[in-house]
Amino acid sequence: MLRNASFGEIMVTLPALLLAFTIHELCHGLSAYWLGDDTAKRDGRLSLNPIRHIDPFGMLCILIAGFGWAKPVMVNPGNFRNPKVDMALVAIAGPISNFIMAFIGLLILYPISHMANAPFYLLIGMWTFSYLNVLLGVFNLLPIPPLDGSKVIAGMLPDSIYYRLPPVGMFGMVLLLILVFTNATREIIIPIVETIFDTFLIAVGNIYGFFG
Repeated sequence: MLRNASFGEIMVTLPALLLAFTIHELCHGLSAYWLGDDTAKRDGRLSLNPIRHIDPFGMLCILIAGFGWAKPVMVNPGNFRNPKVDMALVAIAGPISNFIMAFIGLLILYPISHMANAPFYLLIGMWTFSYLNVLLGVFNLLPIPPLDGSKVIAGMLPDSIYYRLPPVGMFGMVLLLILVFTNATREIIIPIVETIFDTFLIAVGNIYGFFG
């Protein structure tokens, strides 16, 4: 993501990533709390402070390798009424927050882009923020552990299968890293990301066109 990026690109992208990661993890924690698990609250994760959510090594990997992660929100499924379904709801809350942030970013960007002498870095920053959020949302919905998509898919399975799923452990992470560093994930998700992003752009244009 930031591999071979210029200093200016890093200065624009890092704040966008920090905010996207923070809201994403906060929404995991809030959804778990609303569903009966206060683990995230006790861990101090129901916060808009990026320091609470950032994994230093994950951020370093973003700078060096272009791929990284935030600190996962801990959840205790034993506190849920329906652990299978509730875990899926907690998981999907993060990607949904990314899509919402992307759309809001474009809503803000649209009028700014039509202003005379609009600050260049503000335009690039909002565009980057929106695009990164769509990218993070789609990426996290891949059905590969430990990504959110694997938990969402698991929540749709019959109980007879769900409760017999073998532990994946590090295998899922190794598979994910292989896919990332061979650019396989890029080939899979970029067309989806661009389709969603373009759809958001059209929707935003229609909204302003309707009220304009």
